[in-house]
Amino acid sequence: MDQDLPGGARLIVGVDETPAARWALAWAIGTARLRRMALVAVHVSRAPVHPFPEALPVQHAIRSGEEARCNELIAGVFDDVAGGLPEDLCTVMVSKVGDPGYHLVDLAREGDLLVLGRSRRGLFSRIFLPSTSMYCARHAKTTVVIVQQPTPPDTPELSGEDRTRRFWSRGHD
Repeated sequence: MDQDLPGGARLIVGVDETPAARWALAWAIGTARLRRMALVAVHVSRAPVHPFPEALPVQHAIRSGEEARCNELIAGVFDDVAGGLPEDLCTVMVSKVGDPGYHLVDLAREGDLLVLGRSRRGLFSRIFLPSTSMYCARHAKTTVVIVQQPTPPDTPELSGEDRTRRFWSRGHD
């Protein structure tokens, strides 16, 4: 798969179904345009697949089907974020099956820019699913940009005095 990837400096962005990944993709598209870099959108499925698909024909079919689903997911996220693949950028979609952190770090080489989204996760999610962005930040040999999902503007920003008054008015008299 590496021979199909563009040469030179590339901007590699991890794509999945989360809102944070959509923010990361939007940031990556803008940065790729500014820096005139090739954009490589990567989705890695965590589907359990046998490590040697050649040994079992059924596993090979499952892996192929999962990679096709990954390509559909990437195309759908591009549709949501940019109305389709940007025509002014050299864009490549890469689908892998396995551990996302490992594959993203493996694809990124020196001189590339690796972009990932980071969303807020619950306690169980943090315990049972390791953070891909933290793995990449620790192991990548290139620059890693982590785009934080913005917080929704539910309440206006309060000054220190208003915050204190609001806290004490909740029945802490």
